[in-house]
Amino acid sequence: MSQTIITAGFMPLTDSMLLVVAEEQGFAAAEGLALRLVRETSWANIRDRVGVGHFDVAHMLAPMPVAANLGLSPLPVPFIAPMVLGHGGNAVTVSLDLWSQMLANGATDDLDPTTTGLALAASVGASAKRLRFGVVHQESSHNYELRYWLAASGVVPDRDVEIVVLPPPLLPDALASGVIDGYCVGEPWGGVAIRAGTARIVTTKSHIWRSSPDKVLGMRAAWAEQNPETLAALIRALHRAALWCSTPANLPEAARIMAQPQFLDQPAELVAGALTGQLAIGADAVRQVERFYVPYAGGANFPWKSHAIWFYAQMARWGQVPASPANAALAAAAYRPDLYRAALAPLGVPMPADDYKIDGLITEPMDLPTPAGPLRVQPDGFFDGALFDWSAPL
Repeated sequence: MSQTIITAGFMPLTDSMLLVVAEEQGFAAAEGLALRLVRETSWANIRDRVGVGHFDVAHMLAPMPVAANLGLSPLPVPFIAPMVLGHGGNAVTVSLDLWSQMLANGATDDLDPTTTGLALAASVGASAKRLRFGVVHQESSHNYELRYWLAASGVVPDRDVEIVVLPPPLLPDALASGVIDGYCVGEPWGGVAIRAGTARIVTTKSHIWRSSPDKVLGMRAAWAEQNPETLAALIRALHRAALWCSTPANLPEAARIMAQPQFLDQPAELVAGALTGQLAIGADAVRQVERFYVPYAGGANFPWKSHAIWFYAQMARWGQVPASPANAALAAAAYRPDLYRAALAPLGVPMPADDYKIDGLITEPMDLPTPAGPLRVQPDGFFDGALFDWSAPL
């Protein structure tokens, strides 16, 4: 049987797993697809190669389609995201020198963002130099969540600390060389620095903003319009990959696959820690982080339009785009839950009936009614207790 070839770009990160597993475990082939997976070196390359048509689809930063539609990309090409590739998956890592200062200022090793944030603020205030943090791209969840955490802790980004952009694989070496004092990145690149004995993980995305997207399936809007059946088949293949990846018995094999040189090129035990939440946060400490990376459960693949609007609100907050109802609408249009629902409806998958929600209202696990039956969702929202109302984002 002939297969439709889809060229898919990805970065060497644990949360590229759904694309990799869909191809390696045969879920793509079962849908009549063959994924040509191309490893890239930077998020800017991912964005630009999607924009010029080198890639049909890509493992993409969750804010990137929003940024493209708001004119923050060099090419005026509309992007969409019809699926999220999981919740969580990144962490904030600091140098051992900075961690020592944070300990002296009251930090604990429980990853609590309130305690560590206040300790960092005290350390920033006492530092003889302006500290520098790395993120993976200007329009990344890492940048916006780091800024949110810093600001809520009393540290003003761009004034009290500098934030610079580096590709994920370069961040551990930048920290070890003293070029930066900390960074926010997806695994395995926090774990690489821990393994090298040069760093400490102080909090995680799953603590800062619970049940939130980090990467999406991104593509040109025109490609989706021209290939609706192929896109639906790809979403189904990734859905089946997500189900497989959410089964604990499959995680050792998932770690083995992802550890291979063409994907992460890192030890399988390091990858396994990110998949299971058994996170080494320092040379002498391992913590079980609940829902550190969630590939499927709790609606983790659903592209909430309200999440797209949160990313727009951060872009406006930090001066990247003007705040306006028109820009909020452009941001919301980047996420396409209608395409996700249409692709998975034949499988009877429970999916939210609404496109928007207020983050922070769900404080305990609960069953969300859906046309296909209840969907068990987990607590969402922000560590400081704030609510995000998508209808009044600023």
